[in-house]
Amino acid sequence: MTSPASLEPRQLGDPLGEQHRLITGRAVLGIPTRDVVHVTGPDRERFLNVLLSRDVGSLAAGDSDEALLLDAAGHVQFAVGAVGGTADDIWLLPERGGADRVIEWVRRMRFMLRVEAEDATSRFTQIGWFAVAGRDWQPALEGLADFVWRDPWEHLVDGGWQYADDGAAEYETWTWRIAFVGGDRRVEAKTLLDDAEVRRSGGDAWQALRIAAARPREADEVDERTIPHELDWLRSAVHLSKGCYPGQETIAKVHNLGHPPRRLVLLQLDGSDTWVEHGDLVRDADQQVGTVTTGGMHWEMGPVALAVVRRGVALDAELTVQHGDETMVARQEAIVPADAGGLAASVVRDLRRARRRAR
Repeated sequence: MTSPASLEPRQLGDPLGEQHRLITGRAVLGIPTRDVVHVTGPDRERFLNVLLSRDVGSLAAGDSDEALLLDAAGHVQFAVGAVGGTADDIWLLPERGGADRVIEWVRRMRFMLRVEAEDATSRFTQIGWFAVAGRDWQPALEGLADFVWRDPWEHLVDGGWQYADDGAAEYETWTWRIAFVGGDRRVEAKTLLDDAEVRRSGGDAWQALRIAAARPREADEVDERTIPHELDWLRSAVHLSKGCYPGQETIAKVHNLGHPPRRLVLLQLDGSDTWVEHGDLVRDADQQVGTVTTGGMHWEMGPVALAVVRRGVALDAELTVQHGDETMVARQEAIVPADAGGLAASVVRDLRRARRRAR
């Protein structure tokens, strides 16, 4: 895995306090985490729906979604948030630094279709927050925004599938929103936040909360081998019954007949104050079995990490994480269980067992 670009500033002097204020609706993340690609043209809906893992081209104005571009073998090429625009456009939201790649993809794949894409990132200030009831500044901020992306990770989406057991991660806490505020309203938005005494938080606070919610991020969790099943990304970014798109065969085959070769886990580390980082090795005895994708210090759970490990690693294995010269003991909590996938095969097995019992 290559090292992802960090979210700077990482801290503003009180990382645990920043987390608590952020998750309770008393702080915002002013660090841009997304680029903005403005897609227009009469054929944009057809183009996007044929090539991406969800029908984001058909979004109604103001509605939010997420989709993946996969290669023919089902490997994740990039992820985009999406917000429906007017009858003539749509906003795609690749992760920070991804606009050029998405625009090049549109230009390369459109052939004779009438679709255009431009980088609109610099037109907007991004303000991210967790939706919390009773915070009056939040709906007021939405009213100032040109558009708002509501991260779908909080709930299992229509057409998606969740492998994780309920309670495996703090999904319900991930009420993440991003307001995209342009023009003269930027000053008005700042005044609104200042008057409401809303603080700012650094990138580490957001990352630690993302770990607790097991929310995959392309920049951290994705490498050249990643398929969506490994990260439980079918729950928010794939529609299992939509029309054909690149990689659909792998999506269906693994979900119905096979198992993902790797799986996402949440690691609870020993009481060390040392943070593990992206790329640190996960070991079972002397054997490498995985890699840390994101590390952090959670305000309630202490040192935690997301890691991608081999499917066959036992849940009770005594894992360690190697960070520089320090070795830390890690207890794994399965996000994607070892038996994820194989849905049709398990149904067949159950039918055969029922028939044997009936004889």
